[in-house]
Amino acid sequence: MKTLKIHGAENITIEDAPVPEPGDGEVRVRMQYGGICGSDLHYYFHGRNGAFVVTEPFTPGHEMSGVIDLDPSGRWAAGTRVTIAPATYGTPQPGIENRKYLWPGGSYFGSASTTPHTQGGMSQYRLVPAFMVRELPEGLSTRDAALAEPLAVALHAISIAGGVEGQKVLVTGSGPIGLCVVAAAAALNAAEVTATDMLEGPLERARAVGATTTLKAGVDEVPPLAYDVVFECSGVAPAVNQALGAVRRAGTVVQVGILPADKIAVNLEPLVSREVRYLGTFRFDNEIDQAIAMLADYPQIAKVITHVIDADRIVEAFETARNSQESGKVVVSLWLDDEV
Repeated sequence: MKTLKIHGAENITIEDAPVPEPGDGEVRVRMQYGGICGSDLHYYFHGRNGAFVVTEPFTPGHEMSGVIDLDPSGRWAAGTRVTIAPATYGTPQPGIENRKYLWPGGSYFGSASTTPHTQGGMSQYRLVPAFMVRELPEGLSTRDAALAEPLAVALHAISIAGGVEGQKVLVTGSGPIGLCVVAAAAALNAAEVTATDMLEGPLERARAVGATTTLKAGVDEVPPLAYDVVFECSGVAPAVNQALGAVRRAGTVVQVGILPADKIAVNLEPLVSREVRYLGTFRFDNEIDQAIAMLADYPQIAKVITHVIDADRIVEAFETARNSQESGKVVVSLWLDDEV
């Protein structure tokens, strides 16, 4: 089989590997599509994602979909279309017993946070623990199901906020995760959804998936105290300041974009004077099941995908995904025409 391997900054190869055999509790999935995430971009272009450095050949990809190839248990027939919930969980901790995604010691597909690294899914075949497998409903393609994981991240952020039905929502940053938040908020009956970005391309895509208003950062004024819930999806300090300025008194700001692990200058005065709730959100809990259903019920969400590029052109795929003016979600097609 073919597999992608990142060896360091801007060093990725297509390699041959044996087709793996499933063990107890595992199924073999013929992977078909894998979305390129922000963490994948960091691993490829920088050889690291924050503190997590690539120190061994490493297969990226945690936004995966495909078909069952072999299930020794007989639960799923060969050809069953699936997506993957890519997390294992660590050791329960007091106070977060019900938040297993925060337990220390877990792992995630396509992550250098563990040693050995947790290999991702951008291979023709991948062994997957059966508890990670999610069967797709009729009408949802494996291509579109590659959005299930990032949409689950968006839905988890909305859950952390306490919901958006009937609320005035602002989303700062209209990259792939921001677009998923826009689409999910629109589907969940937000009263209005405003999206911001510095570039026109992302704003056009935000309108396509449900934004009622778009504002160009640095050009258009974001009205102060105007929004019930703000989702900060860009991960930069100026946008955090903008979010805190835009939320109403006793409103909620959810930090979705990952901020740098460094000191940043943020004006926290509104946090106190307006009793603003400022909340963090990390990955997701069980929202992937809701995400799958939402993708089936609201096919327009798939407009977040702008490019599907074959794995043989993987460098082009990463370059395209880095160009946020031209691309939303870039999905890698994993050698679908090849016989193995």
